[in-house]
Amino acid sequence: MLEKLGAALKKATDRISNAIFLDKNLVDGIVRELQRALIEADVNILLIKELSEKLRKVAYDEKIKGIEKKEHLIKTLHDELVKILGEKKELVVKESGQIKIILVGLYASGKTTTVAKLGSYFQKRGKKAALVGLDVWRPAAKEQLIQLGEKNNLKVFTDMEETDPVKIWGRYKKELERYEVVIVDTAGRHDLDKDLIKEIKTLEKEIKPDETILVMPADIGQAAKNQAEKFSEALHITGVIISRMDSTAKGGGALSACAETKSGVYFITTGEKINDIEVFNPDSFLSRLLGMGDLNALLEKVRSVADETSQKKLEEKLSEGKLTLTDVVEQVKSMNSMGGFGKLKSLVPGMGNAKIPDELLESQEKKVSKWEHILKSMTLEERENPGLLKEQTSRISRIAKGSGVTGSEVRALLKQYDMLSSMIKDSSGFDPSQGMNPKQLQKMMRKFGKRGMKF
Repeated sequence: MLEKLGAALKKATDRISNAIFLDKNLVDGIVRELQRALIEADVNILLIKELSEKLRKVAYDEKIKGIEKKEHLIKTLHDELVKILGEKKELVVKESGQIKIILVGLYASGKTTTVAKLGSYFQKRGKKAALVGLDVWRPAAKEQLIQLGEKNNLKVFTDMEETDPVKIWGRYKKELERYEVVIVDTAGRHDLDKDLIKEIKTLEKEIKPDETILVMPADIGQAAKNQAEKFSEALHITGVIISRMDSTAKGGGALSACAETKSGVYFITTGEKINDIEVFNPDSFLSRLLGMGDLNALLEKVRSVADETSQKKLEEKLSEGKLTLTDVVEQVKSMNSMGGFGKLKSLVPGMGNAKIPDELLESQEKKVSKWEHILKSMTLEERENPGLLKEQTSRISRIAKGSGVTGSEVRALLKQYDMLSSMIKDSSGFDPSQGMNPKQLQKMMRKFGKRGMKF
């Protein structure tokens, strides 16, 4: 996500910090590099010009001297970039009662998958969520939402035969009162035409949503400004979700366009998986671009893949030193569902620019599937006490034959268990009930790379 921009920003801050003298040539060179990176990220030219002028003004101010000038310059760069990204806007969910959210957007913006991601996001945080399919125009829209609901244990309300979205809503209106969060998928068009506006306005009047959120793909770049303005003129847009932030270098254009139109960004989505959605925080986002990590986003991802009961059970096992092979496989599955090590490393302070072997970042879904077959061929005693397999190698042969894998693949799972157990023991001062502090977390994540952990 915006890797070139992140590298350019990091390089600029390093050059400023390491400079003995901030002369005109150095400052002009830094500004040119920033301009080039921001243009590639599709940020508005006028915003880039404004940032450049402010940086030069600070750099050439003779009243500011030495270290103070360098600090002032870096702070100005940081503040102006946050300004370009926009102010933080939070989606407030009531402690009690119900919140109704309508998602709107043009065709192919990713509304339906975002509806499911948002539903899962709230459900993992203890809210009873329901999805409502009111897109009666796009072929297979209802089917897609139903499939996403079934796959992710989300309740979906829609009518496969009905072509009137108001009637569908009316049919389930009473039943939906039992849910704390109701998220509605609506139709899109290739353009914001009169029929689409009329349909959404009718639905707004009928549903009376607390939030009407615009979904826009990041790859439209600066065109997001025009789209945000048009939707805001036609409807009461309360916030934005930018989808597909993982697949484009133009995300800076969409973010800066939303900031210009005062359309606050609630969330960004960063992949195809159900958990690839995160709260957008300009400061944290910039911190990640600069390679400084984002622990809050990391903790949010951890919460998104396991409910509180599962987390507490694992914490108890870790504190008692009772890690099993089943626990190891479940943790690797969780890592995969969070996007794998490649995505997570950017969230850990100091790991964003770390050189990790490509093979470490490859998807391990096939490997996890084999591991699950291996577990099924083990006895309960073997899963809970892997040491038995080292003492009696005949057990490994039996398990390999029963699961249709090689003996070396069984040993690979045992090696994974040994490494994870060792890493947990090495994380001195780790209290599972309190979680890891940033240094402990960074230490453990580095060991994933050094010890060849493959997620």
